[in-house]
Amino acid sequence: MARIALVTGATSGIGRATAFALAKAGYQIIATGRRLERLQELQQQITEVPVHTLAFDVRDREAVQAAISSLPEEWQGIDVLVNNAGNAHGLAPVQSGNLNDWDAMLDINVKGLLYVTHAVLPLMLRRKKGHIINIGSIAGKEVYANGNVYCASKFAVDALSKGMRIDLVQEGIKVSEVNPGLVETEFSEVRFKGDKERAATVYKGYEPLRAEDIADLIAFMVTRPAHVNIAEVMILPAAQASSTVVNKQV
Repeated sequence: MARIALVTGATSGIGRATAFALAKAGYQIIATGRRLERLQELQQQITEVPVHTLAFDVRDREAVQAAISSLPEEWQGIDVLVNNAGNAHGLAPVQSGNLNDWDAMLDINVKGLLYVTHAVLPLMLRRKKGHIINIGSIAGKEVYANGNVYCASKFAVDALSKGMRIDLVQEGIKVSEVNPGLVETEFSEVRFKGDKERAATVYKGYEPLRAEDIADLIAFMVTRPAHVNIAEVMILPAAQASSTVVNKQV
């Protein structure tokens, strides 16, 4: 029987790399994201297994439910859900924070994760099996200056992952959390409103993680024996010791 993995935020970064890694591991892929053209490119590039695409914004509760409900019968046996979609907007002290940035982070990082999980869970519950992997962050473990709301959103992911694990253990569904440190993706470019030069400085002077490093870890986690759940992992580049301590050779 085919194994199926649904990956949110599959149009770039960790999500895109995860779609490739899980396809290589033999999972058929349901790739989701807002950018249809990128989803179509991904569908063409993954050749090992069938790929089904769903274009929607995780912030839109009705769109999430409609997209999951639209899955053909042969795509409904979801074995793995990777809640990867997320973002950071701005880097400012709370007294000068942008309310639109706050809304975007809480709506995507927290509510979006919940909307997708709520829509997918019935498909797992009816089979009494499944594996949910939530992509958190070191920022969900350690607060840093000017990270206030982003950190709060990732602390929420940490709490939700633990709560889900407790709630779903009797249902045969595993819940895991991956907390990356510095990963070179579009993350900083989004945070700094498209300022590529400022974003590039985040990753200078050391070797950051790559999206593929996180994807490899996720593939390892979901291919463990059924009785094993790697519940929580923090993964950092060798040059990083904490949210704020990085050995930069600059």
